[in-house]
Amino acid sequence: MQALEKEQVPEGAERDKKEWWTSANKAKSLLVSIISLMLFLIPVPYNGQWTIGIGILAEALQNYFASALPLFMTGVLVLSVILTAAAKVSKPAWMADSSFFTALFDVGAFWFSMRILGAMFAILTLLQVGPEFIWSPVSGGTVLYDLVPVLTTWFLIAGFFMPLLLQFGLMEFIGTMVRKLMRPLFKLPGRSSIDAMASWMGSGTVGVLITTQQYEQGYYTKREASVIATNFSVASIAFSLVVISFIGMQHMFIQFYITVLVAGLVAAVICPRIPPLSRKEETYYGPVGKQISEEVPSDRSRLQWAAEKAVHKASEVKSAGSLVKNGVKNVLDIWLGLIPLVMALGTIALMIAEFTPLFQYLSYPLVPVLELMAIPEAAQAAPAMIVGFADMFLPAVIGSGIESELTRFVIAALSMTQLVYMSEVGILLLRSKIPLNLWDLIIVFLQRTIITLPIIVAMAHILFF
Repeated sequence: MQALEKEQVPEGAERDKKEWWTSANKAKSLLVSIISLMLFLIPVPYNGQWTIGIGILAEALQNYFASALPLFMTGVLVLSVILTAAAKVSKPAWMADSSFFTALFDVGAFWFSMRILGAMFAILTLLQVGPEFIWSPVSGGTVLYDLVPVLTTWFLIAGFFMPLLLQFGLMEFIGTMVRKLMRPLFKLPGRSSIDAMASWMGSGTVGVLITTQQYEQGYYTKREASVIATNFSVASIAFSLVVISFIGMQHMFIQFYITVLVAGLVAAVICPRIPPLSRKEETYYGPVGKQISEEVPSDRSRLQWAAEKAVHKASEVKSAGSLVKNGVKNVLDIWLGLIPLVMALGTIALMIAEFTPLFQYLSYPLVPVLELMAIPEAAQAAPAMIVGFADMFLPAVIGSGIESELTRFVIAALSMTQLVYMSEVGILLLRSKIPLNLWDLIIVFLQRTIITLPIIVAMAHILFF
């Protein structure tokens, strides 16, 4: 037991506590944690809806540069291809001497081809030349003009401010305090609650970004990171309002969001306990190993230990320059590495969904199930139940033309609980070091659909219709 308790104390924490348990470090941890809470986790009303601080900043930036963002990001996508080609051919010294730039640009043939495809799709869409199914408003146009500007601004703001959330002890404090709830209920560390809250109040993609960074820094095992990314990156309140308004049922938003939360909570309890997530290894990211400790030593109260861990973490930040450097790396990694994939794979997914009967065919087995559940217009609703794998907003687009309010309600709520969609979250996960492949994502998407659909239908029939 004594040996275990020693392992639970940060290295050098007891021996050198006087060096870091100072008023300056306490104030630094407290002040920056409060700022992080205000930016990432505390909901505020803005333009008639609830959002978070970084959401307000991102939306203001997006509105100000709205007309320029598609052209700017097309240039960024072309630059990504040029620099990746340079890494393959000439390997300039500035790139070879940097592990960050080497990892960013010296990628495999598949990812390089995706960057080329993303740049091509962006150019064709911007100029509206070539096959219309590529640059159509429902395919490439949706990605370049609707999705990419949102991701560009959200990740610019989130990327720069994320070090404040991760490096000043807020994760350590909250993680230690809520571990007794998160571990038995979801088999996860307490700090995973922050991922969920950041998603809930802000953006599911920001939640995934937090999860990938926490995994690569040694705070989640492979299984924990896989579970959090596919079950806790919940749709934000703001996006939920957009969806429910799009299908013309904003008068039922409270019932809608209660349904989403209940169904999502049940899925988050069940999915981690069944394959493929339950079979992921309980090992940490190899290059860094285990860096987390939320267990409380016997000679500390939970609050004392949480405060000590928070201050110790904040004491490791020595300069603002390192924070800015990390923020710039975050943004470059997303703009030059992730968004080209969003443009490529997002456009392909939407082309398949909009211009082929694939999802129509795949949804045929759902029709009798929906009829058994007494869902009106089952044949029209079935494709909307699975097209969410391509993009989270597509079910609402397809379902908006259905007359039955009950059916539209079910479609919208289900799209919020499926979570795994390829145009954003799926690509972010496939590109990350979290051990999830495409087959894993398909299975988890189907599992969440199977688990949450009966709950949503039951709540809709019994409570609201």
